[in-house]
Amino acid sequence: MLNMIRPNRAADLDGADDEPEDAGGKVDWRHLVRITRGHRAVIAVAMALALLGGVMGLVQPLLAARTIEAFSAQQPYLAVLGLLAVVFVAEAVITGFGHYLLERTGEGIVLGLRLRIVDRLLRWPMRRYQQHRIGDLLTRTTSDTTLLRDSLAYDLVEASVGVFIVIGGIAMMLWLDATMFLIVIAIVGAIGGLTMLLLAGIRRAIHDAQDSLGGMSAELERALSAIRTVRVMRAEDRERDRIGDLARQAYAHNLQAAKRNAVINPAMTLAVHGAMITVLVVGGLRVASGAAQLPELIGFLLYVTYIATPLSNLFDVFATLQQGLAALQRVEDIAQLPTEAEEVARPAVQARSSNADPEAPAIEFRGVGFAYEPGRPVLRDVSFRVARNSHVALVGPSGAGKSTIFALIARFYDPQTGKILLDGRDCAREMTVDECRAAISIVEQSAPVMHGSLRDNITYAKPDATAAEVDRAVRLASLEDLVARLPQGLDTPVGEHGSALSGGEQQRVAIARALLPRPHLLLLDEPTSHLDAANEAALTRTIEHITSECTLLVIAHRPSTIQAADDVVVLGDGRVQATGSYPEVKALLSSDAPIGT
Repeated sequence: MLNMIRPNRAADLDGADDEPEDAGGKVDWRHLVRITRGHRAVIAVAMALALLGGVMGLVQPLLAARTIEAFSAQQPYLAVLGLLAVVFVAEAVITGFGHYLLERTGEGIVLGLRLRIVDRLLRWPMRRYQQHRIGDLLTRTTSDTTLLRDSLAYDLVEASVGVFIVIGGIAMMLWLDATMFLIVIAIVGAIGGLTMLLLAGIRRAIHDAQDSLGGMSAELERALSAIRTVRVMRAEDRERDRIGDLARQAYAHNLQAAKRNAVINPAMTLAVHGAMITVLVVGGLRVASGAAQLPELIGFLLYVTYIATPLSNLFDVFATLQQGLAALQRVEDIAQLPTEAEEVARPAVQARSSNADPEAPAIEFRGVGFAYEPGRPVLRDVSFRVARNSHVALVGPSGAGKSTIFALIARFYDPQTGKILLDGRDCAREMTVDECRAAISIVEQSAPVMHGSLRDNITYAKPDATAAEVDRAVRLASLEDLVARLPQGLDTPVGEHGSALSGGEQQRVAIARALLPRPHLLLLDEPTSHLDAANEAALTRTIEHITSECTLLVIAHRPSTIQAADDVVVLGDGRVQATGSYPEVKALLSSDAPIGT
């Protein structure tokens, strides 16, 4: 007899998360400082070396002036000249070592940031992957973090040391000749103020350019992933134009940033050269009139020259920091999004039961309701039970909720009403996500095969599997002939996305991978979809053996797959229409709409 489920009851299904795609707030220089945590001791050493080098640099013009003064007065000057040479060489050595420490630290910070991003990307809730394009995520992980490298420890320290040198140089210039300093600051300040206005647009231009580059990477990844279809459909030109438009957008935004950058260095060079020429002319006149001494003029001119490079570098650093902040904004937008573990509430310890009920069904749905979007429920009051070591088929038209049931069992999502029990334990309230997933395996209909060897793919869930365990999985998935045929057996590379294997072989590799860790519950999404008649018969025999070890829940479309099941759960419009053996539901299946794909 058919166990007909009662009519739908009203359920207030919560909608999908409306959280914005990018959760990171506006970043500023403090965020750059924050991500140097763990490297600050080395940065402090490098900064100390840089400051020491700066002090030595500030001393050099003074020593040069004293050398000239001593020579002019016919006093001993070789000792001062020798000290000047020692200070000059010491500054070069200390500064070089400090720069190496900064470069190494910058690379270390970027490495840590990349590892953090990769870790979080692999642990996102499943819905996040529908909100972001893979190519753009790759760009944020690679290109954007590369932009950050120059803006991290190196530029931050460069800015700090540069400010120290400039302040020190200004102090010495004021001490030597305050009147000349006012002339210099008027020239540099006027041009520098105009230059600062150009920096404002660099960050936005770089951010837009990186967005366009991320879109270009996403479009290219999409086209290359479907390259066979692209070629057969003769869509190469359309794809080239689509990707080219985004490349041209990135070019235009980078050009805007380049135009602003191109003005900064010449402007600062003009300011410094103008200041030097003014010092030479005005200072020379003052020396000629006796209002100033030649050694003081030479010392003042050396200080102008000495602070010219760090002053120009400061504007370069500010421009680079704007680029780094734009890159950091894109990185933080995804790095700040919560992972699955951070979103899923931990089960209350007092409610947990560590021991599974041996009499409980392998999996049980009790009044489960779920919606991906508000007001559009996918499952409505779904209830069914799957006995231990049984083989149950989920049947229903496309959109009936079969894949959603698998996603809920795998804890990609949690039900919004009702509960799911695994071996008698409430998955959402008495088990962690890891505990749930440790008890199951899944074979997707697409049967993804990863780059690497056949062995790598089979042992993916259990890398330390013994040879006997691998042989068992190979035998259960009927892969013996494939292993024997491949030139290197299990160690043969399978190509990108398993391109060296046929569709049926990929399906069986996925089955072997799922069986290796001996799950309590095995979820199969139409496992015979890519198999020919002979392989389908072999898989049917395999399934018969599997049920002695674990429970099978299969999304079934083919009549042969449905008939092989012990029980059938018929879904329609998000509800369970009927449960029973194949003969009991056969009439309903034949009278209803097509089962679908």
